[in-house]
Amino acid sequence: MGLLSFIQDAGEKLFGSGEAKAAEPTSGNDSAANSAAANAIKDYIHSQKLDAKDLQVAFNPTDSSVTVGGEAADQETREKIVLCCGNVAGVGQVHDELTVAIPTEESSFHTVVKGDTLSKIAKTVYGNAMKYPVIFEANKPMLKDPDKIYPGQVLRIPPLPKA
Repeated sequence: MGLLSFIQDAGEKLFGSGEAKAAEPTSGNDSAANSAAANAIKDYIHSQKLDAKDLQVAFNPTDSSVTVGGEAADQETREKIVLCCGNVAGVGQVHDELTVAIPTEESSFHTVVKGDTLSKIAKTVYGNAMKYPVIFEANKPMLKDPDKIYPGQVLRIPPLPKA
């Protein structure tokens, strides 16, 4: 997948308040804080019940990027890990260095804009608004409710199974 761009001000708030305050990335060379930011993202990935063999996550404050590496079991897991990294407030791009044990067709991605619903996205992508559950299922466990998406969020749009 390479490099994916995200809206830096949108996403899970892993940095900057409460217990996560220690994980807030810095704009300088504070390697401890940037390592803590990378660990907060890695913990978030694991909280979504996702993992990869030899998973590595690094945060670069200079360009607000995350580099993620390792070997995912399948393409779906790879894409979900990348989305976990990018859908974090403070992250503007993800350098995807993950490999896949069992390669399959890649999904496309959609950045949510104001007024979007899963039905509207499904109508645009698949030509059928009633296909929204495909998008919802493809983004679990990050999405918990099909009615709760937000502008700036990036969603996986898997190809429809061939008939």
